[in-house]
Formats: sequence, structure tokens, C-alpha cells
Amino acid sequence: MAKQIAVKIKLQAPGGQATPAPPIGPALGQHGVNIGQFVSQFNERTREFNGTIVPVIISVYTDKSFTFEIKSPPAAVLLKQAAELAKGSGTPNKEKVGKITSAQLRKIAETKFKDLNAFEIEQAEKIIKGTARSMGIEIAD
Repeated sequence: MAKQIAVKIKLQAPGGQATPAPPIGPALGQHGVNIGQFVSQFNERTREFNGTIVPVIISVYTDKSFTFEIKSPPAAVLLKQAAELAKGSGTPNKEKVGKITSAQLRKIAETKFKDLNAFEIEQAEKIIKGTARSMGIEIAD
């Protein structure tokens, strides 16, 4: 018989650099999960992201054991890295803050593809383009 899921927790943490401090510690502690064990497993599996924010969905079972699924980094984070920005524009329709190339856009779309609601890479590119536009980032062809 399969284990019964007590709760699913969604968090965002820096890949390879998570600590038991908030938001991870309090979110897991209230459900009785071994925080140290989660942090060490998470850091081991996300080492290649090296500080990039990574979403994770943690399934906590009734016996206090857990499993977790790591998603790809948010599109906004990837776009900021590609454009080398600290943050997006406050008024994206008036003030453009950066540029990325079509090749960078395609690479981001390929990274996010499995987590996006798209069947083709071109559709994924359109989704990422929309995020870039809302952040004040231009796509140079």
C-alpha cells in the first residue's frame, strides 16, 4: 500500500546553498520533517544551480517522511541572469532596462520547457518573451 500524503509544500530556495533558516525551516518544522536531512539532500541535488533560486515541491507523508521534486528556475530569474540585471523595470512599457539575444531566449525556453504549458519550443519562446516584455527586457534579433 502506498504512503498517504499529509501535505504538499511549495518553496523557492537557492540551489546548492539552502539553509534551515526561513523560509525552509519553519515550513518543514511545523509538519515534523527532519529539516537537516531535507537541506542536505536538496543541496546535493541542486549543486549545479549554484545559488540560483529553484522551486521545489515537497510531499510530506503521514509518517513524517518526505520526497521532493525540483522544478526549473523561474523565467524571471533566468532572464535577469541573461540580461545581467539586478531587477526588472518598474514601468516596462516606458522604461527598458536590458536586452537579450534570440539565442539566449531559446536557451531559456529550452531550460523551462518541461515546466511550461507548451508542446513546441516556439510556443515556449512566446511565453518567455511575454515575461521578458513585462520585465522591460527587449529581445534583439
